[in-house]
Amino acid sequence: MAKGKPHINLVFIGHVDHGKSTTVGRLLYDSGNIDEQAMRKLKDKAQQLGKAGFEFAFIMDNLKEEQERGVTIDLAHKKFETDKYYFTIIDAPGHKDFIKNMITGTSQADAAVLVIAANDGIMAQTKEHIFLARTLGVQQLIIAINKMDMKDYSEAVYKKVSTEIDALMKTVGYKPEEVKKIPLASLLGDNVFKKSEKMGWYKGPTLLEGINELKEPEKPTNLPLRLPIQDVYNITGIGVVPVGRVETGIFKVGQKVMAVPGREGKGVAGEVKSIEMHHEQMQEAVPGDNVGFSVRGFGKKDIARGDVIGPADAPPTVATEFTAQIVVLNHPSVMTTGYTPVFHIHTAQVACQIIEIVKKINPATGETLQDKPDFIKNGDAAIIKVKPVQPMVIEKQKEIPQLARFAIRDSGQTVAAGMCIDLVKK
Repeated sequence: MAKGKPHINLVFIGHVDHGKSTTVGRLLYDSGNIDEQAMRKLKDKAQQLGKAGFEFAFIMDNLKEEQERGVTIDLAHKKFETDKYYFTIIDAPGHKDFIKNMITGTSQADAAVLVIAANDGIMAQTKEHIFLARTLGVQQLIIAINKMDMKDYSEAVYKKVSTEIDALMKTVGYKPEEVKKIPLASLLGDNVFKKSEKMGWYKGPTLLEGINELKEPEKPTNLPLRLPIQDVYNITGIGVVPVGRVETGIFKVGQKVMAVPGREGKGVAGEVKSIEMHHEQMQEAVPGDNVGFSVRGFGKKDIARGDVIGPADAPPTVATEFTAQIVVLNHPSVMTTGYTPVFHIHTAQVACQIIEIVKKINPATGETLQDKPDFIKNGDAAIIKVKPVQPMVIEKQKEIPQLARFAIRDSGQTVAAGMCIDLVKK
């Protein structure tokens, strides 16, 4: 991990085939994060597969199957540094069934680059992704208007797409005046890392300059400690070693903590003995740190993935039911009361039953469109009441947003995403 530089999780989103992977590949290559030799291999590979021009996308598409299909499947994580920041770049797939990766990506994105192809303009997925980014709390946005070469680098085309995207951003609550819109031709390298000669009319930053001008994300150290457990290892001579990422607060050696719900649903208390990150012992960990640790009082059977650690005097909230605002993304039919899909929240996966559809709302304004509808379908935003089948930790969006967001999955795909706005404490 690059010490000293602030870290930013940057997600690339947008409609399939609009050039996300190519944009990321070009950025990494032009900035010297990928060497010539590796690039040459990818070029040859692209030609063999009859996909010349896909070599930059291949940088992100590590999976063989993806190279043959020319589609991004899983999340590719790439490290990237500028003089100012240390970035983890997440290339979020455009395909619907891959959207879960964007939602439950191991890292909540701090900022997003939305890629729109100038020749296509705004597509259904463009809308869906921008709404998702908003619902999932991505604060900062950059718009990359790509494939300008296919429109003769026309300023009029750039302006037309800009106007359309401004209108869309307003509907979901982003402020267009705060969002940079950068014209690119990623395959040719225009305005990605190097300033383009071909768009003299554009006076703004390149993509590289744009991401370098992002604001440093605030670390929520002032909130109570919340550390969802990802895995629990049993290490000879040390004992039980849970690992996870600090979401909020500060995690300290000597601290009295509690893991909930724990096996019995009552929680397990203990005291932090040691914390380590990247094989180095540390006295304390802050949000964003992935750590392994040992706690006096935690036995092998007491804790599991999905439990959350918090201070003993302000333990994480276990909800018996909760109210959520959701958006239905990809449901094969309709969602009704009684439906019991799996909710993916932090590291937990718990089946939850929809006990009431309170109302259908306008996602941008929050105004009520319909009270107590019989069902909700794709594209609908709604307020629902939910009952988990077993105890689970969730927090209110207003209190600890990092533990309020979730994805709803059913039979292998993400059907909806949302956040908890109210709850009934166990």
